[in-house]
Amino acid sequence: MRGVGSAGGAVTIVNSLSTGVGCALGIERSVVAEVELESAPSGGVSRWEIEPQSDSPLARAALAAGLERFSNGSGFTGSLKVRSDIPVAKGLKSSSAVSVAILRAVADALGRRVTETEVSRLSADASTAAGVSATGAFDDALACAGGGLVLTDNDRRHAMRRVDWAHSLRAVVWVPEPVHPPFAGYRERFAAFRSEGDLAVSAARSGDYSTAMGLNGALVERVMGYDYSSLRGRLLDAGAVTTGVTGMGPALVALASERLAERVRSVMPEAGTRWVADLRPLSPESQPEEGG
Repeated sequence: MRGVGSAGGAVTIVNSLSTGVGCALGIERSVVAEVELESAPSGGVSRWEIEPQSDSPLARAALAAGLERFSNGSGFTGSLKVRSDIPVAKGLKSSSAVSVAILRAVADALGRRVTETEVSRLSADASTAAGVSATGAFDDALACAGGGLVLTDNDRRHAMRRVDWAHSLRAVVWVPEPVHPPFAGYRERFAAFRSEGDLAVSAARSGDYSTAMGLNGALVERVMGYDYSSLRGRLLDAGAVTTGVTGMGPALVALASERLAERVRSVMPEAGTRWVADLRPLSPESQPEEGG
């Protein structure tokens, strides 16, 4: 039984570590996962063939979560391949995208339909189980699964808002060479700045996502020790609508009009990589949600 699943990338509007409420925005980057499943006569999964570049604790956690949910107790052996154009450990939601794609591939192989909300909750649980996220990053998973802008209560795995936003803007991304450190201990560090986090959440709740992204970016820089303030100023001077650290960094994102996107990109440091991505609209399955 063969199954294929996909997901997009996303960037942070509000990091959930300080308050439990997160906001993320889908971008046009992609992950595709392919699984081959065969029934295991003895029951249980006896072996997995996973390409080395696709193998990780998260990939195995997503496989296990998908089989537990969709296999009706049957055991399987199988193989997994993952293709991704999302940089890893940069704050661009590679983990959420990979787990969503794998879960969808397992569901596809077993002939099961999975909603965006269900696959995002499973992804959040798998990310927590694999130790790659302190909150499960439900907002990231939902943005990767269905695009658009999402505002979520990550502790409750509840979508508070799903909307299309800023169709005319582009995400201009700078990815420096370092990767972000493991998240261990950072939830406590972010919690110490709850008041700043509340300001960013309040702006997002009111629909002022540009302000929310800027407030969140300043908070993440403070906690993580990034010195991006002068760069953010130059990006705004070049025409960016807003800027902010995505995830725990080190990637920095600016939102700019299509006309000014290349100008904004040219201001970013040449060290590392710089690129422009379209924002990903809500999928046809998604329905805009307000309230909660």
